[in-house]
Amino acid sequence: MSDVKEMKAVLSSDTASIKTDSFGNPVDPTVGFARGSIIRSSIDEALRLRHGQAVAARRVKMLGAESIGVFTGNQRDFPIHADDIATLCEEWVGPGLAAEELRQVAIGHMGGRSDDAVAIFNRTSAGIIATIAALADGKPVVSVVPPGGRSHASVVRGSKIADVPVHEVQGDAQWSKIIESIRPALVVITTVTSSLERLEDHVTKEVIQFAHALGARVFLDEAYGARLRTVLHGGQLSLQLGADISITNCDKAGLSGPRAGVLVGRKELVTAAAAKGAEFGMEARAPIAAAVLRSLQKYQPEDLRQESAAGQKLAEALEQKMGKDLVQRSDLGPMVDEDAVLRVMLKLSSRADAKPVVVPCEATSALGMVLLEDHGILTVNTHGQPGARVSLRLKPTLDALGRTGGVDAVVSAVMSSLDKVAAIIHDRNAIARLVLGI
Repeated sequence: MSDVKEMKAVLSSDTASIKTDSFGNPVDPTVGFARGSIIRSSIDEALRLRHGQAVAARRVKMLGAESIGVFTGNQRDFPIHADDIATLCEEWVGPGLAAEELRQVAIGHMGGRSDDAVAIFNRTSAGIIATIAALADGKPVVSVVPPGGRSHASVVRGSKIADVPVHEVQGDAQWSKIIESIRPALVVITTVTSSLERLEDHVTKEVIQFAHALGARVFLDEAYGARLRTVLHGGQLSLQLGADISITNCDKAGLSGPRAGVLVGRKELVTAAAAKGAEFGMEARAPIAAAVLRSLQKYQPEDLRQESAAGQKLAEALEQKMGKDLVQRSDLGPMVDEDAVLRVMLKLSSRADAKPVVVPCEATSALGMVLLEDHGILTVNTHGQPGARVSLRLKPTLDALGRTGGVDAVVSAVMSSLDKVAAIIHDRNAIARLVLGI
């Protein structure tokens, strides 16, 4: 394909024919997976989450909190000090008391400039949506992602709220031609996706420099990347790559929580994004901001190295059991594609050629429910927010393996759970009861 044809193909991606998964199911372009008759929309995803929370609560009431290990990669502690409750957590005065200390520690964490500003959002997704809505300036957004990866659903949703199209291009494709043709006001770069595909730093820098030369502002989605790139791959701190603003997640890749998005960068841009977020009710309240401050202060890169080492041990063991052709490795643990999970279940049911009555995301949700209820293994397949990736991903937090019996016990749990779901995989109603509790 010529460069011109390739560019046209990418530019027309939002009007191209609908993509399908390997079973022929149409893929929802916003979330990147096929919906079925059980998980039909984000409403059903929310119902699945509520049911997953209820399943987890039942287990804790029966067996205690130590009976659940978190394998989402999100620690989600709330590390405030006792005396913060009456000071920094106080809604009227607390934010002012913490503001400068929080700004300084966040700038240091992200490699920002001394005059940069900081804003805290109730979710990283909220910060991404608010930033795009504030800075798109009525022009199409260009989203550059790692090879093999895709934008987070919040990039698509933020562009919809801004009422502009988003043009996604992978870092090994003709991104320069896309940017030059579109002339966006905002370029979003995802350095590390939620599936942990990674964009090399030199590519990120090239995109930033090119976009700046054409007058665009550059926004880094560094939810994982701010620490995963630097600690595990020796990369530069986020804003030292040259972008105008960058956001990271406070409860993943070595940070302990709370769930929040930390936006750092040029003062006028952060202020605009924060104002837009406040309009939408996306800002973090004082207790969240106080916990973010404490989390950043106690951050230790060694925590991420330990998480990564545990994930590699688990990946190696799962590879030996399921095969390297099925199990993919990320920096934080193993992943099995949702289509592959459904195919394994069909094979285990002894009806590999039968037409599935469920789509892959419903199969992995069912698997997640069994892993949670029977073994205390909590995954994004039960607790992911609407739009989260639906592959089986096991990213153990620091104490997850210890709580669930260790590597061999987790692998055994995966295999027995696959068998259990496979026994009902041709019964749509049984899967629906498992996934939604109805």
